[in-house]
Amino acid sequence: MTERSTFRLDGKPIPFTPGQTIMDAALAAGEYIPHLCHNPDFAPHGSCRVCVVRANGRDVSACTAPAALDMNVESETEDIRALRVAILQMLFVEGNHVCPACEKSGACQLQAVAYHCGMLEPHFKHFFPHRAVDASHRDAILDYNRCILCELCVRASRDHDGKRVFSISGRGIGSRLIVDSQSGQLGDSRFAITDKAAHVCPVGAILPRLGGFRVPIGERLYDREPISRVGDVAAHQEG
Repeated sequence: MTERSTFRLDGKPIPFTPGQTIMDAALAAGEYIPHLCHNPDFAPHGSCRVCVVRANGRDVSACTAPAALDMNVESETEDIRALRVAILQMLFVEGNHVCPACEKSGACQLQAVAYHCGMLEPHFKHFFPHRAVDASHRDAILDYNRCILCELCVRASRDHDGKRVFSISGRGIGSRLIVDSQSGQLGDSRFAITDKAAHVCPVGAILPRLGGFRVPIGERLYDREPISRVGDVAAHQEG
C-alpha cells in the first residue's frame, strides 16, 4: 500500500486497499461509523441507512460505497448525526421495542447505536403493530416485534448456511420477515441453532431458548463499554 492510498474521514487519514468500502476501511483503522445491517462476513447490503456519510458532498451508505483516493468523508457533522437519529427513531416506532423488558437489553446493537448517536426518545408516534411471536422451534424463538429488516439472518442463511430459511416479503411499510416452510413457522423449517443465521441478529428477534439472562443486565457487553469501542455484539457471542 502506498502512502497516498488514503481518504480522509472527518479530517483523519484512513488507509485502504482497492475494493474496500468506506466502512471496512474505517473499522480496520479503528474508526467507528454507526451501523446495523453491516457485517464483515457478508456482502454489503445498505438496508438500514444508519451508516450514512457524506463523501465528496454526496450522501452515501458507508457500508456499500467504495473508498477512493483522496476522498473527503464526513461522518460526524451536525446534519449527518441528526439524520441518523431520525432513522433510529423511525426504527424504534415501527416495531415494538420495549428495552427494559427485553432479554437483549445491554447486548442489543440497536439500543447501543441509539445511545451512541444520542437518540434517547422516539419522537415519532408509535405504530404498535400486531406482530406474532413464533415459539414453534425447540431451540429458538422468533419474535417479529423486534425485527428491523436488516436482512442479516437472510444473508447468513443463504450465503453461509446454504438453507435460505429467511426472506423478506412485501415492499415499503408492508415489508416483513418470512420463514421458508409450508406452515411459515420456524419449527417446520431447516433452521438449526447451530446455523450462522441463529447468531447474527443485532436485536432480539432471534433468541435461543433456555438461555435467558445468562449474563445479568448491567454486566452485558454494552453495559460495560460503548459500541464504538467493542463493535457488533454478534462478534462477541454474548446475549
